[in-house]
Amino acid sequence: MKVKAIKTKKIVVRDNLYRILDDYLPKLEEETVVVITSKIIAITQGDMVKNDGNVDKKGLVIKEADLYIDQESDYGVILPTLKNGVFTVNSGIDESNANGYFILWPKNLNEATNKIWEYLRKKNKIRKLGVLITDSKLSPMTFGITGAAISWAGFEANQDYRGKPDIFGRELKVSQKSFTNGLAAAAEVVMGEGSEQTPLGIITDIPHIIFQDRPPTRQERESLKIELKNDIFGKFLTSVKWLRGGSEAENKKNRKNNKSSKKNQSKGRRK
Repeated sequence: MKVKAIKTKKIVVRDNLYRILDDYLPKLEEETVVVITSKIIAITQGDMVKNDGNVDKKGLVIKEADLYIDQESDYGVILPTLKNGVFTVNSGIDESNANGYFILWPKNLNEATNKIWEYLRKKNKIRKLGVLITDSKLSPMTFGITGAAISWAGFEANQDYRGKPDIFGRELKVSQKSFTNGLAAAAEVVMGEGSEQTPLGIITDIPHIIFQDRPPTRQERESLKIELKNDIFGKFLTSVKWLRGGSEAENKKNRKNNKSSKKNQSKGRRK
């Protein structure tokens, strides 16, 4: 497997993501996965808040979180959060390489990923292409950041070993290999986290990967999630007090408004 980081100019507010892809990505070949950091998608979409000294960072984290634990560490405002079904820190908000902004997680990320995938396939006249959007994550009880996938398109996320024998013929029950997170971790090692200025990457010669001629379905995205009762970390996650963040409250409000709207529309049709 070959991983190559791509250096770009400094990505700032009002930059156009597709122009960046045009300017810095080489001609793509079949069976390539393009890696894009979520940060530059957020910047080009304007998913940012000016850090002018008047913004309450903790309040912003809570507003962006679906769920959060009110626990700060010795390193400042670092809250465990759940955002879009992902266990992360500070709702994914980043201050590094932000030029005086709080960079949020990109809005409508799956839709944006699909559009990037379609654009690059059409531009390069290829079919077997993957797009992987990454962020960094922490692991319990150890220092060190690794890359993590938060969206993808164009290839199967996992290689499923369930029902297959191991080398001694024992049937595997739960094993699935994550291509999304494995590739994200490999890319992060090459692309870096500091001043490298390499928010794009290309991965080729990937063994066993299965490319798809379509974006992931909603069912495929949902199938990657484990119910807490079956999650090996479920006892830890449910033994603490989770608080509802502003993002989930807003989602709940929108769902309620949508139901009310549909109910009123139904009444209107009956009349």
